[in-house]
Amino acid sequence: MRNALIAIVLSLVGSAQAQLDQIFKKASEKVASDYQRALASADPDIADFDTDEFAPTAINEEAGERKPVRGEKVVMVDAALHAVDELLKKHPEALFYGQDVGGRLGGVFREAATLAQKYGDERVFNTPIQEAYIVGSTAGMCAVGAKPIVEIQFADYIWPGMNQLVEELSKSCYLTKGKFPIQTLIRVPIGAYGGGGPYHSGSIESTLLNIRGIKVVYPSNAADMKGLLKASFYDPNPVVLLEHKGLYWSKVPGTQEAKTIEPDQDYIIPLGKARVVQHAEEEKIKSGESAVVITYGMGVYWTLEASKQFMGSVEIIDLRTLNPIDWTAITESVRKHGRAFVLTEEPLLNSFAESLAGRISKECFTDLDAPVWTLGAANLPAVPLNVDLEKMMLPNAEKVATAIGQLLNY
Repeated sequence: MRNALIAIVLSLVGSAQAQLDQIFKKASEKVASDYQRALASADPDIADFDTDEFAPTAINEEAGERKPVRGEKVVMVDAALHAVDELLKKHPEALFYGQDVGGRLGGVFREAATLAQKYGDERVFNTPIQEAYIVGSTAGMCAVGAKPIVEIQFADYIWPGMNQLVEELSKSCYLTKGKFPIQTLIRVPIGAYGGGGPYHSGSIESTLLNIRGIKVVYPSNAADMKGLLKASFYDPNPVVLLEHKGLYWSKVPGTQEAKTIEPDQDYIIPLGKARVVQHAEEEKIKSGESAVVITYGMGVYWTLEASKQFMGSVEIIDLRTLNPIDWTAITESVRKHGRAFVLTEEPLLNSFAESLAGRISKECFTDLDAPVWTLGAANLPAVPLNVDLEKMMLPNAEKVATAIGQLLNY
């Protein structure tokens, strides 16, 4: 290294030895000084060993209008596009980059259409097929004051970026005692439908939820997409926003309610707040004929369809944020109904859903009238390409209805 530096400086200024010696002298003095300062510093206070997992966020209340009077209905993908557009317009330090998001196409789902034309290649641009760079670069962007929004093209492609996500982004706030949280928003299209096959259909939330120091968000409709995306952008911590591609256009049968009135540009939803999508009837609750289904993403629509067979008996909670999770909403509902059902699109074994069911079983044990029910995809290593095999693997409304019936009759 020394010889390489000498060669570089010589090529620039001709005579380098004195300058190089001065550089090494200053560097050595700084290292020695910092070392002595570290030796003299106090030991950490063990009383706050568990602080600074996350930097505090200023977004703690829902704000703006969810249903403006003259608002028009939009699909989820357009709600996301409009949210990013509004953020780029308002914040010149905001950037949006990833595979295929630049140029005229604007992403494989057209989730960035027109943005590159509006804001230029300096702010909206394509990257190589290099997820490690896409994720890891956000730490440097954040360090110099930029606010990156990046996209991994499919959830199945996030694995090359996991080292940066785990070793850099997730640990920075804690290891620096809150001095350097990495503010970044990582958008990830996720989920299976229509024969996407083993490399475009995976669900990854359980893996992400085993990484401490990142937040995981999962909207199920256009209004939530807009409000949660903006909250994720303003959160000072790393946020992974999971966007089910089967809900993007509401073309999958039964997902029409994912298309909603578009909220205004000030609408924002604090992370960690669940939403009750459907209430059970009071008479059914009093007679012990009700249950709560706790789910997210496509699970909301499977449950809405399935619950038509049990009119008035099913409450549906859409978690919206998986970390932080709205534990208060969950426990209040479980205690009200005495029967709980956790539904996921992931393979069930060792999943987030099973973990949540176990926690409910432990902390709400005396309020339960039945075991906590769970349902997920078959425990297979990949989603098949063949659409009939895909249907066999995944949950659907019919499977959910069977599970609800078993729980209510337990």
